[in-house]
Amino acid sequence: MRIPGGGRGPGQHRRGLSPAPAVGRGRPDLRLGAGRRNVRPGATLADRVVARHTVQTSIAEYTLILNGLGEVGWRGVGDALRDAVAELRAIDLTYSPARPASLVSRLRRAEISADAYPPLADIVARCAAMRAATDGWFDAWAVPGGFDPGGLLVGWAVERAAARLRAAGIEDYAVISGADLTVRGHAPHGGPWRIAVHHPTANDRPPMLLEMTSGAVGTSGVAGRRDHVVDPHTGEPADRLIAATVTGPDLAVADAYATALFAAGRAGLDWFPTKDGYRALFATAR
Repeated sequence: MRIPGGGRGPGQHRRGLSPAPAVGRGRPDLRLGAGRRNVRPGATLADRVVARHTVQTSIAEYTLILNGLGEVGWRGVGDALRDAVAELRAIDLTYSPARPASLVSRLRRAEISADAYPPLADIVARCAAMRAATDGWFDAWAVPGGFDPGGLLVGWAVERAAARLRAAGIEDYAVISGADLTVRGHAPHGGPWRIAVHHPTANDRPPMLLEMTSGAVGTSGVAGRRDHVVDPHTGEPADRLIAATVTGPDLAVADAYATALFAAGRAGLDWFPTKDGYRALFATAR
């Protein structure tokens, strides 16, 4: 199995990998950070159809912004939005550790095997790959109560919803959950998505403004899912960092790296940048 984000030392761009986000200027389309609310993108080009929708599940709250060309039309955008939302709700019902009847909960109780359901096998395989890639600092089996893929499940759900959008012909979109997001293509104003990443504690510090046309930002800590992060070597809550933020091509992998970095502390910075494009933006110590 290929290990996502594997490798040490300087990152090398390879064909097909997302480039590092550019540092941008101007009004942000989206904001990430503790207590920050996402903002609506600015002016919309005349040939664009833009839709925005928020859906709440037991796993997380998701906001989808679809930016379709006029030829797609409102019907096409609406159909794509409904399909992506249905995917997020289905993932919640089927894989949420908070639901006793979900496949993840049944796997924890040893009622089923992972290979009986291909998507569940994919989740388990991703967790195993990230455990290897992070020297055990991301470990879905070290969570109290048994196997819990929560450190990458939201990112996995976002990426599957994004795949539904692409399958429906939507190539310009943003899917956000808390301080995590994935984007593709262009914002409604026609340029790259401008994302303001705020420091987790220094509210007076100007945010880092990224410009992205492809890729993801994953956060663990104050602005992410801090209550769910434990030190896999001790079983105690992780307390080395306040927050960790990672960028890269795939949100599930970026989320898992952010969770591992949060647990490991500054020692986890040895993983970045990886050969397949993951970088640490913030690793804020206490």
